[in-house]
Amino acid sequence: MRTLTKELQEKITPQQALQILKDGNARFVNNLKLNRNLLQQVNETRDGQWPFAVILSCIDSRTSAELIFDQGLGDIFSVRIAGNVINDDILGSMEFACKVAGSKFIMVLGHTKCGAVKGACDGVQMEHLSHLLSKIEPAVKQERYTHENRTSANPDFVENVARINVKRSVQEILDRSRLLREMVEDGKIGIAGAMYDVASGRVQFCDDTIIINQPEEVEMMTA
Repeated sequence: MRTLTKELQEKITPQQALQILKDGNARFVNNLKLNRNLLQQVNETRDGQWPFAVILSCIDSRTSAELIFDQGLGDIFSVRIAGNVINDDILGSMEFACKVAGSKFIMVLGHTKCGAVKGACDGVQMEHLSHLLSKIEPAVKQERYTHENRTSANPDFVENVARINVKRSVQEILDRSRLLREMVEDGKIGIAGAMYDVASGRVQFCDDTIIINQPEEVEMMTA
């Protein structure tokens, strides 16, 4: 498995980047990870890095993007925060990844049984955590399918909220970063939301969030 170089990164299209992630997850699920010499990759990336994608995921210990998508050193930028929420620092990191470092794809990766989402569902109050959970509360309010037991004790409710939260994060990236939105509109990068199942290891992509060189869908996409 070759380490990504600038030349290889430049040849990758947003569509190919998405397929690389899908193929990597398929290998992960089937325990067929690629054979990589990680020490060699350390040596080959010592002078620079050319990741093909940036992935925003949760801090949950079961959701390491490099493992889930079977990627090596230097392949992806990994941004992690509880509940895969958006803030200015994360947007700045994504802008660096795509505009400066040349990444071709942005993914927001939520997951089942998310502790942050459960906390938001239950209205947990805890020092700084309360501020973070407040970013997920709109997704809780937006979930209108569940009429009874709207708490973390209801796994279906929690997963519904987690999916809505992913879609809201994708839309927030497009709404708040003019730079990234224009790169999506111009077909320079793609963007998508997805959910990781902590029980099976599978990633399910939210089809209505996948935008690749289709500018008319940027404004049409709804959470």
